[in-house]
Amino acid sequence: MKFSVLVTACLYAAPMIAETFEQRVVEVLKATPLVDGHNDIPWAFRKRVNNRLDRLDLSDDLSRVEPPTHTDIPRLVKGQVGGQFWSVYVPIREYGGGSEHTQLVIEQIDFVHRLVDRYPETFELAYTASDVRRIHAGGKIASLIGLEGGHAINDSLAVLRRMYQLGARYMTLTHTKGLRWADSATDIVRHNGLTSFGEAVVREMNRLGMLVDLSHTSADTMRDAMRVSEAPIIFSHSSAYTLVPHPRNVPDDVLELVSENQGVVMVTFYPSYVSERVRRYGLDAMAERQRLQTEFSEEEASRRLNEWQQANPAPRPTLAQVADHIDHIHDVVGIDHIGIGADYDGMPPGPIGLEDVSKYPALFVELLKRGYSDDDIAKIAGGNILRVMQDVELVAKRIAKRRLPSMITIEEVD
Repeated sequence: MKFSVLVTACLYAAPMIAETFEQRVVEVLKATPLVDGHNDIPWAFRKRVNNRLDRLDLSDDLSRVEPPTHTDIPRLVKGQVGGQFWSVYVPIREYGGGSEHTQLVIEQIDFVHRLVDRYPETFELAYTASDVRRIHAGGKIASLIGLEGGHAINDSLAVLRRMYQLGARYMTLTHTKGLRWADSATDIVRHNGLTSFGEAVVREMNRLGMLVDLSHTSADTMRDAMRVSEAPIIFSHSSAYTLVPHPRNVPDDVLELVSENQGVVMVTFYPSYVSERVRRYGLDAMAERQRLQTEFSEEEASRRLNEWQQANPAPRPTLAQVADHIDHIHDVVGIDHIGIGADYDGMPPGPIGLEDVSKYPALFVELLKRGYSDDDIAKIAGGNILRVMQDVELVAKRIAKRRLPSMITIEEVD
């Protein structure tokens, strides 16, 4: 331990050797930005106040509002967050999506830009890995835009290009429903992965320098995307399928492909992806809801379901279980392919010990206690995703020299 700490002190130019786990985490996160892959506060603002920043002040303690948020500036600072991918998400209600999603997503991108403008002492927009490092070194939180769900581009590579121009630096290929060009993890199988147009989407993302995000996609879509992609991919908020067999998690064979691809899995805190007990509870609750709806009126079924939930309270996952997912991915593919993508403000109450954005340091303390080194937690916190971002940028520069923007349409190839 003393040797590890001494090496870390030299690497990060710490003024003194940190003696406690907590001090070690502080020193690591001063030197390496903690970059979270997924936060849904933009959608929370849309639902609560129709994106009106003057009606909900992020600089206040929003743990005191009803219902409380997971995110605000005081807690981001306490959590030592150095970079955040803000999710620009709108729901997809049916297979394929529709043109209305494009405007709604642009409005969410506008929200992120306005958020940064409103709190310039705290946030600054970032577009590249070097931006993130520079902004973090300047004492601010680098704000990145992650586009959650390919339904936003309405089957158009031209729209994809303009989303990138507006600041989107990753796109999650699908959300809860499948698209005309890709299967989702939580919808019926239609294409067995990517269609020809789906492959064209991945190639155009590579050309732009946009991260290909495979969270929410089916396992076959994951495999197809890594077969096609010339650049490393990411999972912005997913965990290990072996520990919790939820279709949103990443199977071990796909983890092996992530290693070959040099990508990163950003481990999520979403309860039903972290805990098998929570996942099974969700299935039981769904079955009970369906049973009640077949036997009673909507009002009576709702009342009886509330009674069932009070008699059978939902279990909570723990910080230790999140660390277990990190352990598993580490054991399968090593330290270089792990990140953090909590999904705050896009999930129910978080794991015990990771209730909001102020709690990240506690997770890194747990990892240190499990034997991870300071360099290990620096990679998990932000080093790995920044390396992937930089690699994606370099691939895009190389592709741009040999390939013009694609004019392929879905009608032509599918």
